[in-house]
Amino acid sequence: MSCGEPHETDCSEVLDHLYEFLDREMPDGDCAKFEVHFDECSPCLEKYGLEQAVKKLVKRCCGHDDVPTDLRSKVMGRIELIRSGQAVPERELTAEATDTAEASRPTTAQE
Repeated sequence: MSCGEPHETDCSEVLDHLYEFLDREMPDGDCAKFEVHFDECSPCLEKYGLEQAVKKLVKRCCGHDDVPTDLRSKVMGRIELIRSGQAVPERELTAEATDTAEASRPTTAQE
């Protein structure tokens, strides 16, 4: 997506790093650069607002659930693999998600 206008920071760069900006995981200088871009570019500002709203909704609906430590470790490991450019086989992700869901599901007396 691009608004077609020239900017100091390209729209594709802003959108590629939008979640880092939303999560405050980027240096202050980059944050300032993105804020300037949002002031100039309404399509990117709209996308930012949408993603910010989704993030707030997820936090409100799911923010109280404790994440199992092993699941968090696996997710963070996958994020690091993706950031480093390594591919993660789809089948492996599906199998791990199923295993983790089953392991964290509470058992009942009927089972």
